[in-house]
Amino acid sequence: MSRKKIIAGNWKMNMTPTEAVELVNTLKPLVANDEVDVIFCVPAIDIMPAMEAAKGTNIHIGAENMYYEDKGAYTGEISPAMLKDAGVKYVVIGHSERREYFAETDETVNKKVLKAFEYGITPIVCCGETLTQREQGITLDWIRQQIKIAFLNVPAENAANAVIAYEPIWAIGTGKVATTEQAQEVCGAIRECIAEIYDEATAEAIRIQYGGSVSAASAPELFAQPDIDGGLVGGASLKPEFGKIVNYNK
Repeated sequence: MSRKKIIAGNWKMNMTPTEAVELVNTLKPLVANDEVDVIFCVPAIDIMPAMEAAKGTNIHIGAENMYYEDKGAYTGEISPAMLKDAGVKYVVIGHSERREYFAETDETVNKKVLKAFEYGITPIVCCGETLTQREQGITLDWIRQQIKIAFLNVPAENAANAVIAYEPIWAIGTGKVATTEQAQEVCGAIRECIAEIYDEATAEAIRIQYGGSVSAASAPELFAQPDIDGGLVGGASLKPEFGKIVNYNK
């Protein structure tokens, strides 16, 4: 099966609405590549202006987070219904920064994944290990646990359409990049885990990204690996360099 590459920029807490429009307009011609799904995951306040700026292009606008209830007294949260009504098709769920700074757990990640599918939004489900976990040799055990809980009670037909982003925490924003072999090993193990939970067809369909200081220089080799179907890109997604990452194959 040939899986279409998916390259997503995670803007994190950057870009005012005005800056977001300027950045989209700057990147539009640079990320033109119909062979790749291109997503800009932006702060909630930037979704609508970014969506407007990206009209008529190959850029999809995604969200960086959402809550797992339809509505209610959850001050400051964004519901899946709000995202769907805004036209959002993708949402990042369980990023390591959400887990570390905002006490998100594997269980809340699972609730969000289920709710995203309920609203027809594709979750980009994040997983990854700390440097200590890698040094202790428990990376694959840790990742498998994160994946199994994240996909609890998710039907196979939904899981096949999900995106999983493997981001070693020690490589996020540090300039350190997992070696190609390390990245492929974990992404391959994730695919094997999905095959165990579901079946080979689901595992072959699901798209798995690598994230963690992805650059124009590292992208071609990373994306050439059999189990790496693109990237979740942080800092570089805010710069013209993102265009070179998206067009890694040209």
